[in-house]
Amino acid sequence: MKATKKVIAHLEKCYAVGTFRYDGADHLITAAEKADPCYGFDLQGRLCDTFWEAPGGVMTVTQVPGQPILMATQRFYSPDDSASARIVYYRRIDGVWQCELLCELPFVHRFGVLERAGRYYLIACTLKSAHAFEHDWTCPGRVWVAPFPEDITRYNAENPLPLTPLLSGLYKNHGFEICREDGYSFAAVACENGVYKIVPPETPEGAWSWEQLLDTPASDVLYLDFDGDGERELLVLSPFHGDTLTIYKKRDGRFTEVYRHPKPLPFLHAIWGAEIGGRTYGFIGNRDGSRDFFAIYWNGTDYVFDMLDQGAGAANVLHFRADGKDKLLAANRETDEVAVYTLDAEA
Repeated sequence: MKATKKVIAHLEKCYAVGTFRYDGADHLITAAEKADPCYGFDLQGRLCDTFWEAPGGVMTVTQVPGQPILMATQRFYSPDDSASARIVYYRRIDGVWQCELLCELPFVHRFGVLERAGRYYLIACTLKSAHAFEHDWTCPGRVWVAPFPEDITRYNAENPLPLTPLLSGLYKNHGFEICREDGYSFAAVACENGVYKIVPPETPEGAWSWEQLLDTPASDVLYLDFDGDGERELLVLSPFHGDTLTIYKKRDGRFTEVYRHPKPLPFLHAIWGAEIGGRTYGFIGNRDGSRDFFAIYWNGTDYVFDMLDQGAGAANVLHFRADGKDKLLAANRETDEVAVYTLDAEA
């Protein structure tokens, strides 16, 4: 696989990426880690909207299912400057994107919307819960959940959405992926304690469920079937903001290491999985050293990787299709680049 790169914007400390459908068209979203804007682009990379100029501190952006409303975390500026973090939503009123608070949630890093049996659920992960000094990790994070509101506009600063803690004691609770199977979605969560699978209730009266898949410290995870045998593997970046990429396969009921990337990759961070041409790819980027950005996949015999870019320092990436082609949107934080990579899987 090869990639052709196009820089579509420069945004200082660009970090979060997402997609957002409104006005009958799909758009690409990029927001900043620091106090900088959130931009919207069409699928050809043309700037369409500025959703906000500040406050920034955006770790996640995602759409309210089926509605032209954009949700985001804000005010998470670093692990030691995120006690004021929150989840907000933006809707357009009289041509202007206006912000409302959904909930205050200190140290919220990732969140998403899960679906099961026609009902939606909010799941949010806090990196930690408090700190007394710089680099203090003694107060672990949590996974928080709530039924997703049928009318999100009922909630605001005067009436925030209540959340319930589901899973506590999670140190450096950083990684998050939404997966689908058997007609519903679930979350894979990665932290110092390992990797967890978290499943929403089957009925409105039912309970959430969770299981620990791996007890190895993890920063980020992909839980996908890479080798095509019908069972998911775990692609894990470890430890927190670490330099090791490992793939685990389930054998005799336990995930066992089957691949380790041949060189250290300092500050691993960008991660996305997608099926292209019948093959499952992981797209991985690190933010230090040579700042590699590459695709990894199973070629039928072994795991191999194709270098897509170097030097850019991607923080986050996602896959989309436009003009009949597979593409990646990357927030190259270390070079302030918002970039689109057009993929050629046959090259």
